Formats: sequence, structure tokens, C-alpha cells
Amino acid sequence: MVAAPSSWLDCSLSMQPTSPTSFASAVAVALFAAAIPAQQSGQGDFVAYRQAIGDSGVGFDLAPIAGGTFLMGSPAGEKERKDDEGPQVEVEVAPFWMGVHEVTWAEYDQWNTDASRPMEKKPDGVARPTPPYMDMTFNMGREGYPAICMSHIAARQYCAWLSAKTGRFYRLPTEAEWEYACRAGSKAAWSFGDDAKALDAHAWHAGNSGRVLEQGAPPVPAYQKVGGKQANAFGLHDMHGNVAEWVADTYLADAYAAANGAAPRRDPFFPPKLDAKGRPARFPHVARGGSWRDPAALSRSAARLVSESSWNQRDPQVPKSWWYLTEAQNVGFRVVRPRREPSAEERARFEKL
Repeated sequence: MVAAPSSWLDCSLSMQPTSPTSFASAVAVALFAAAIPAQQSGQGDFVAYRQAIGDSGVGFDLAPIAGGTFLMGSPAGEKERKDDEGPQVEVEVAPFWMGVHEVTWAEYDQWNTDASRPMEKKPDGVARPTPPYMDMTFNMGREGYPAICMSHIAARQYCAWLSAKTGRFYRLPTEAEWEYACRAGSKAAWSFGDDAKALDAHAWHAGNSGRVLEQGAPPVPAYQKVGGKQANAFGLHDMHGNVAEWVADTYLADAYAAANGAAPRRDPFFPPKLDAKGRPARFPHVARGGSWRDPAALSRSAARLVSESSWNQRDPQVPKSWWYLTEAQNVGFRVVRPRREPSAEERARFEKL
């Protein structure tokens, strides 16, 4: 394999066999093994588990995702494909755990209310967000619903806080990890196939997400409680639709081009950039999966959503908030944990501001 350039994170892991711990894990293993028989999820110490967040009573579930190789991006003939989804490139990813659901408000609020952390207007690697300047649920509900409207850097800082809180390294998935987990062994437009008519069973999107938010008012599109649709073959819910999900990478329109590394690429990652003043660049970053307010095409496995400054249009503050994006009512995130504990250098690539 041709060596990848320094902009790509290179790591590999080994697997240890034993038995799955649950029926759900067994199903995921069987389905995954059919697609990538060289490695298996749910074995040895690499099994599904629930992560508690301190003694809050709040936690979240993670599924093991075995490493493997896949074609990233969409084929030229895929319906409603965009140019930045190709050309397809062979990518290898190492094993990791991924949140079964998107991060909920209950989880995110543990960070927002952690009195051991100071509140600061600007992220500094330690601080938590200042209070929101408006209701960031936009009357769509809080209990059981995915957290939304956080900036890319806020999502990254939540992950750093979660790592410190739990003693395990959590971060945003790379764009490659996200697509690999979303596809769950499928080469089709969606993890379940190419038929958009089947999407309703798997995703909340603009065509089926309507619900009544105010008594007497007609139904309007809105986000839904996590886990309400069928999981993919890896046991992950809402990879298609509900809320789009931040990934770790900065946005490059030509990310899959040969100029960015020869295939197969191992654990590709384009770290967030700095602006002209040496601060974390606010835009552009990538969100994946489509959302409750997006058409079906944006929930395809290869579809890429690019953040931009207009996502903070209604922020009345000067300068505008580092923590919140008022127009990102359709954007949340989920976390991953690499199976192999990263080195300090590898970890810094995700956590450094």
C-alpha cells in the first residue's frame, strides 16, 4: 500500500475472539461477518456496553464496529449524487465503538450544567458553554430527543469533557468512520438498499417527520425521539435522518481526489483548521446523514452537508457565539471511541483547539 500523507491518521488494531454478550450483538456480528469476514464485532473485550456519565443516572449505549475496507463516496450513477461525493476511493478503518443513538439533550446537558467547569464565551479546552440566548429546542421537545444547534467546536469540546468525565477517549467520528458505520456493509444509496420508498422505516426526513408542536396547530416537520426507526445492520439507529451529525473533519470539496492520498487510505482524517488569527475555524465542517427537515436524498450514506456562517444568522450577539448555531436546528452528533487507546499525539489531533 502506498504511504498516506501526514494529513491522514494511521493506526491499526488486532481482534481477540470470544462470544457475543447479547442477542443484539450476535445479530450485528452475523450481519457484519457476511460483509467483512476478516474481522468480527462483539468478541473478547470488544463488545457492546453502556457508558454511565458520572453518577448522574444518565448514560448511553455503544456498539462495536469491526474494522475493514470499503468504497467511500457514491458511484457516478447514483441518483441525486453531488460532485463532492466522489470519485469513490477505497478506505480502511480500524475498529471502534459508536454511539447507538445520537447524543441526547439529557447527555449534553450534563456538560452544560457541570459546575466544576467555568463558563466562558470562547472555548478554551476547559470551559463549558455560556447559557443559550434562546430556546435551542425550538419547542420540539427535550426529553429523549437529540441535542441540536451546537457549533462544531462545541461538539468537539463536549467529547473532550466526556473523555475526562469517563476516563475513556471519546471523540467525533471521522467522516470515513461515519460513512463506514452508516453503510454497515452496503454499497447501495442507503444502508437498506436503493429504494427510496423503503426510507420511512429507517429514517425521519421532511416527508414523514411532521408532528403537532402546539395544541390546535397542524403538524409540522420536527425532530423525533432517538431510536424510533429500524437500526442498520450494525445496530445503529438514526444514521439516516432525524438530525444530521457532525463529523470530525473540516470540509474539503475534493477530499476523495487522488491528490489527498493514494487508495487504499487508512483512517483518513482532515483535522479542523485555524483561521487567520490562529483560532479554530468556525466553518466549513461536515455533517452527515440528513435530517428531519431534509429531502430523502440528503440522508443517503454518501451525502455531505457543509456548514456555513448563515447557520448562525439569528444570533443577536456581537461577536456571534462560538457555542451555538441558531439555524442548525437539524444538526447534532454522536460519539465514537477507538478500540485501540490512542497516543497523546493522535489524541491531540482531535482535541487540540
